[in-house]
Amino acid sequence: MSNDLFGGLLKGLGSFMPQDDPDTKIFTANNELNNLQKQETEVYAAIGKKALGSISNDPAYSDIINELGTIQKKLIQAENQLRAVKEEKEALKTQQEALRCPECSTVNPEGVKFCQECGSKLGMASCSKCGAINPPQTRFCGECGNKL
Repeated sequence: MSNDLFGGLLKGLGSFMPQDDPDTKIFTANNELNNLQKQETEVYAAIGKKALGSISNDPAYSDIINELGTIQKKLIQAENQLRAVKEEKEALKTQQEALRCPECSTVNPEGVKFCQECGSKLGMASCSKCGAINPPQTRFCGECGNKL
């Protein structure tokens, strides 16, 4: 999806460039070439998926089918690893926000409850009703509206 967004953005930017400029013509031609190559790859993939159904029991293709299975397992592992890294990043961001003073933006060491610069209360507020984490000094839960 991000490639579609990026490609659409580039195509939109191309319309603002002078159409008789050689750089614009190169840009437009490259964009068209990339789109056609993407379409070609998608068609090859569709052909391959259909062909796989008809050759899955053919011993002549067992090596390729085994390789595909290995790649699919590695793909699942890579997706899980990416998900874990994203969750780790989000947890780190949440932790850093808990350490950043909402009044003066000073980043305080872990474990302190009040800003060492201005004395404001630190830490995220956990909702007693739904358990959602809310920024410090929030009076109502952003998830369920419960008073904190």
